[in-house]
Amino acid sequence: MFGASLFAQQPQEPPEEDSTLVEKTNYAFNPLQAEKELKIGDFYMKKASYKAATLRYREATKWNPGYADAWLKLGACLEKARDAKGAREAYAKYLELAPDAKNAAEIKKKL
Repeated sequence: MFGASLFAQQPQEPPEEDSTLVEKTNYAFNPLQAEKELKIGDFYMKKASYKAATLRYREATKWNPGYADAWLKLGACLEKARDAKGAREAYAKYLELAPDAKNAAEIKKKL
């Protein structure tokens, strides 16, 4: 009993993502799940854990393929992870979905 209170006080962080641990899912349009995945991706991005963030941003795009912000963040994450090809693809999809975005000119320069 005395040891349980010590562990209860410490906040739990999500475990580091490993793509081998993720189950294959049949994706259906679910914008709430996409938003949840995006927020978790943001958490990992702040920790500079680009592999985990990329996994979550990809999940967000699978739950909602039209979610422009998820594509933008995926592109930024892949760019930081030095995956130029993947970043270009994600940015291109972002521009396809949001051609009139305020940052469209900046993103076009990256392509």
